[in-house]
Amino acid sequence: MRYLFEEYALDTDRRELHRGADVVSVAPQVFDLLHYLIRNRERVVGKDDLISAIWNGRIVSDAALTTRLNVARSAIGDSGEEQRLIKTLPRKGFRFVGVVHETSRPTGAAILSDSDLDSSEVALALPDKPSIAVLPFQNMSGDPEQEYFADGMVEEITTALSRFKWLFVIDRNSSFTFKDRTIDIKEVGRRLGVRYVLEGSVRRASGKVRIAGRLIDAVTGAHIWADRFEGDVTEVFVLQDEVTAAVVSAIQPKLLQTEIAMSARRRPETLTAYDFYLRAVQAYHSMTHEGLTEAIRLAHRALELDPRFGFVAALAGVCHLRNVLLGSALDPESDRKEAVRLLRLALSVDDGDPDTLAMACLVSAFMVGDCESEIEMADRAVALNPNSSLAWTNRGWVYKIAALPEEAVRSFERAIRMSPVDPRQHLTFGGMGMAFIELGRFDEAIVAGKKAQRQNPSYSGAYRCLASAFAHLERDAEAREAAVRLLEVDPDFTVSAWIARGGQSNSKLLIEGLRKAGLPE
Repeated sequence: MRYLFEEYALDTDRRELHRGADVVSVAPQVFDLLHYLIRNRERVVGKDDLISAIWNGRIVSDAALTTRLNVARSAIGDSGEEQRLIKTLPRKGFRFVGVVHETSRPTGAAILSDSDLDSSEVALALPDKPSIAVLPFQNMSGDPEQEYFADGMVEEITTALSRFKWLFVIDRNSSFTFKDRTIDIKEVGRRLGVRYVLEGSVRRASGKVRIAGRLIDAVTGAHIWADRFEGDVTEVFVLQDEVTAAVVSAIQPKLLQTEIAMSARRRPETLTAYDFYLRAVQAYHSMTHEGLTEAIRLAHRALELDPRFGFVAALAGVCHLRNVLLGSALDPESDRKEAVRLLRLALSVDDGDPDTLAMACLVSAFMVGDCESEIEMADRAVALNPNSSLAWTNRGWVYKIAALPEEAVRSFERAIRMSPVDPRQHLTFGGMGMAFIELGRFDEAIVAGKKAQRQNPSYSGAYRCLASAFAHLERDAEAREAAVRLLEVDPDFTVSAWIARGGQSNSKLLIEGLRKAGLPE
């Protein structure tokens, strides 16, 4: 018998606990404790019940019992404080409260036919990365033409999601076996072996087409995201493209945030390369020297477990780059060399991954300065995945550094449209503001700089943008105020030191404005 819960599987025949494809090492007594709690999950299990079943009635202290329970919790990513799966009911006992599916099929059993789909025994283990199935959208109007439109949309969304290599996306043919069937979402996730399910509906009314989408955690049943889109029925295919882009751009950050939260609950000794990557991403987003140092450490742990995890190498390279750009590098030359080494490692592993290309072209633009090569990488990244806000943002920086600010602005605008709630959006607005300055559009630069400042008041790029733009408009008091704020977040800032950090040789109007604002040379 196998008991499936969250990303875990307790195999009683093999006496093994699995998390995804990995075996979690547990002592025999801890395994028996988990098995007993899961098997009796419909009731509260008293202390005497546990002692009788696990210790054969021997005298056991409360401390020993508590220790064993804590070890069991830790093995499944739970804790005594959280009690997400094993709940303690004071003076009554204990109960396993997680959602459990039972199966006698082995991990990886294939879905072969409709008769298999009807069997309650089919269950696939979750992959070791986020997994999603896009179900056929429900036609709410009965119009056959909308049926084709809805099916086409599902195919487009599935294709768009599959471009993200960190996602495991179920093929359209498997998802469509559920078409016109009434089925529980948790059962869909169990049968397809996915953590997340996207479902939706299409309705035509009064010359409009209305599309609704919902992203659901198939393990817990929780709704992660939902939205509705509407457009003219005469422009259904344009609307289809817009909906696809909106759905994908909403799902990507939501999934990443959810996965980071789940990884934070897991024990360090059971982490996979993907878990270390998630934690590195979270540390990277802090944009502090301490956070970047931790992100580099975690990225190297991921590479130790999976030397062919190219994107992690690229992420570590960007962390070294950020240390240089933020002026926090203890040895800037060492950080430069390591950033370039890691970008080359990433490309040698996978030069066809759009996110790896996006990271690599950014590092190269600031640290190498081969504009032709960097533009080629940036263009290839957005061609491979036009739904990646990361690719569009970094393309903007590449074009800005290459003194092509109009194309930079277009890229930054596309990035914001693709991911309107991105936690890194201050970088996008900062880059856009600096591109506006090179175009002489100082008022627009101020708007972008203030948006960057509001999202991250510690981001020095926002104040560089504001100080320069205000100075060009001869709004001297506001320019001085922005300059003061810049020196607060970057106390060692000088114009010449900032230029030396890299990537600024073509920022002529920006540099002129910084000098006008009275910043130290």
